[in-house]
Amino acid sequence: MHYVRPLPAYLVERYHGWKATVFESNRFVFGELAAKGQQPRVMIVSCCDSRLHVTSIFGADLGELFIHRNIANLIPQYEPDGLHHGTSAAVEYGVRTLKVQHLIVLGHSGCGGVEGCYNMCAGHAPDLNEKSSFVGRWLDIMRPAYDGLPAGDDSSRKQALEKASILVSLQNLMTFPFIRSAVLDGSISLHGLWKDIGEGLLETYDPTDDCFVPL
Repeated sequence: MHYVRPLPAYLVERYHGWKATVFESNRFVFGELAAKGQQPRVMIVSCCDSRLHVTSIFGADLGELFIHRNIANLIPQYEPDGLHHGTSAAVEYGVRTLKVQHLIVLGHSGCGGVEGCYNMCAGHAPDLNEKSSFVGRWLDIMRPAYDGLPAGDDSSRKQALEKASILVSLQNLMTFPFIRSAVLDGSISLHGLWKDIGEGLLETYDPTDDCFVPL
């Protein structure tokens, strides 16, 4: 594959720095994880956004979190149609194989995917409405949330959509038979979180009051 290029030099340097420090300081831990495998109690579905450092938010150690990232932290409805479903496959593996006890959908402020859906639904992003747009068709999962947005300016409505999209994903999780049964028998619990990147705040969805509240 002649089109594959060497890794950038700065990444090579960072790797060697990590190998000489972090790895060497935790060689035993890495060895144990390699030998015994992973046993995370928590799965997190978060956004691909590079500003969202999932493990650092919770001070997680190696092997503690099973993380799947995609555009706008979306989870589609259960649809076993024989096609490729990366997110559904990750959820299935986390729940049925790893048997995680908590499944968290983690959204965040200033989400580009949410903004893209907002603009697409408002008719301001025709490229995303093209059938050939992988991003646009993925963001279609969020469309039901756009239709229920409250009145307000664009900024407040986009933030509302960021939080509403988390609820869409949580609702879609319950269409997976193996998740619904696990929720009902108490072997797994679902959680919705929203992170304010600039302020470092984390909000959790409170089903009693049907809103997000600060932790």
